[in-house]
Amino acid sequence: MSTIAAIQGASRISPVNEKLYHQSNLLGDWKGSFSNNHQAIDFKVLSINGSTAQIEYSHGGHKEVGVATVDQNLITYGNVTIGTRDGQKAALEFSFGTARQAAVLDKVAAPAADQNRLVGSWIGSTDKQSASFQILSINGRDAQVKYSVNGQGGQGVGDVVGNAVIFGKLVLSSSDGTNGKLIFPAPGQTLSLNVKKFTPKTA
Repeated sequence: MSTIAAIQGASRISPVNEKLYHQSNLLGDWKGSFSNNHQAIDFKVLSINGSTAQIEYSHGGHKEVGVATVDQNLITYGNVTIGTRDGQKAALEFSFGTARQAAVLDKVAAPAADQNRLVGSWIGSTDKQSASFQILSINGRDAQVKYSVNGQGGQGVGDVVGNAVIFGKLVLSSSDGTNGKLIFPAPGQTLSLNVKKFTPKTA
């Protein structure tokens, strides 16, 4: 179930929407507080798929996980709407009837050390599957990737989300920078393969 959820969580933003609204700016972890009562807010945009987004919203000691609506450069979840122009600061508004609360949130950058641990060549195989996933470089939330899965390959720019890189329907994650997991689609199913980072032997 978690494997399928991870695949469904991969971002799929149309090139037209990205060009017009820069929707990828919304991806990431946003933190701040309401201006009137200084209540802390944590709003995470885990992925965007067309007109929906997977989000986590924490406020007042409560955490909610759900699906929000994406419209141009805004995301709406229930009574909460968040938007950003530059991908660094966001405005959040909570409305309930005639009452409104506003907040300014800052994008929380993933620790550079964690991201750098993802850079490298990840390789794994079983008797039926083989894959390599190269993360050539990471710049902010963009990762240059190159992959080969069961003889099918490609390259491009993936999304960095925490300790994972998402490229289309491929998800590479690692918590220690040495051992990882690659999730990829196969005919009629979704597969998960254990991978290890290739470290050349030094003399």
